[in-house]
Amino acid sequence: MQRVDILLTGDLDGGMASFVHGDLEVVFHRWARPSELPLLEGSLWAFVDWVVPEISGLEICRRLRCDPLTAQAHITMLLEEDDQDARRRALRAGADDYMVGPVNRTALLDRVLSVKLHDYDGAPARSLALGELAIDLAAFQARWRGKGIPLMPNEFRLLRYLVEHPGRVFTRSQLITALGKQDPPVDERTVDVWIGRLRRALRAAGAGDLLRTVRSLGYVLDTP
Repeated sequence: MQRVDILLTGDLDGGMASFVHGDLEVVFHRWARPSELPLLEGSLWAFVDWVVPEISGLEICRRLRCDPLTAQAHITMLLEEDDQDARRRALRAGADDYMVGPVNRTALLDRVLSVKLHDYDGAPARSLALGELAIDLAAFQARWRGKGIPLMPNEFRLLRYLVEHPGRVFTRSQLITALGKQDPPVDERTVDVWIGRLRRALRAAGAGDLLRTVRSLGYVLDTP
């Protein structure tokens, strides 16, 4: 099944439950903090409001284009009105197209379904590497120096997310949100269980203590 991850800088009238159409799955992410990306597991599409608290939609477009994780995303700017100057500025900032807001769930899905998704390369990389730690996304397999690391789905997704953001400290709440586990809500101590299993698996594979606890803050994956 093909998956599309959709980032939304604002609320969506009609709800943000996942949508399945044939062999296409659309997963919505309320992107309240542009500096914090969720785990992106499919082709990426961002719907960016012209006005966003504390930062302009144009600046968000520029940042998406500069980040290797999002550079190939399809970006739709949501304009407040059909203004020719605003359209030009949005396209110059990196948007692929635009819509006049506000938009509801139906209009947004109609736009996604109307585009041939294979016409743009918005899918994430199929493999990741951090030192001698490698992740094959297609095979759902992590390896240390070529040796497989057996992981359960939550631990695999957690490791992938941390490898995408090495050296950055994440709180338990941030990790729950990044992995899309906030609805229904997951107890923050569940993250400790995931981290514990991941630590044991990495150690068993000979990777040592890559995962570090930062007291009173959270967890960080150090560069090997």
